[in-house]
Amino acid sequence: MAFKPHLISFLQQRLTGRMPKLDVFSCQGRIYKEAKLKRTVESLLSGKHAADAVVALTDVYTGTTDFSDAQDARAKMTQWVGGNPAFFAHAAQHDFEAWLLPYWIDIQRIAGHNKNAPPGQPEKVNHGCPPSYHVKEIFRLGRTRNYSKPRDANAILRDKDLAISAAACPELKAFLNTILNLCGGVPL
Repeated sequence: MAFKPHLISFLQQRLTGRMPKLDVFSCQGRIYKEAKLKRTVESLLSGKHAADAVVALTDVYTGTTDFSDAQDARAKMTQWVGGNPAFFAHAAQHDFEAWLLPYWIDIQRIAGHNKNAPPGQPEKVNHGCPPSYHVKEIFRLGRTRNYSKPRDANAILRDKDLAISAAACPELKAFLNTILNLCGGVPL
């Protein structure tokens, strides 16, 4: 939910006159599994107010071992839904905070600490210490306040072009491109 306003802003800039209606549903921490996901997708794609498509997004790191990586998460979700052509599965490799790491200077400013960014590509940050742990740690070190995803992710992404993060995060780029392609936009 913290990502939604920034996603909408990004899409509005690129889909002038073709902006989709986005209904965002939270699954309370982790994506529905197996038959429940299939029922949910089928429900969204049918009825009087049927969606044209369902684009699912989950973190790989959900505190469980449901998924080994983003590819595994996409494959399992697609299998659970039964290969429906109007269903598009996506996963943030490890967790959403990987998509914040390209804005580390802003994270430092907001957290009040100059801790270095974790090395390497954001989506390849160690699974044993996923990106959210790094973000939480710099906030802890800054002693300004604890990291809060709704408040701080919003502050980090405010007025940012998601294309910057997408350039460093292939899973984010694929997610954005799915929506852009579905709406007749130009992919990144």
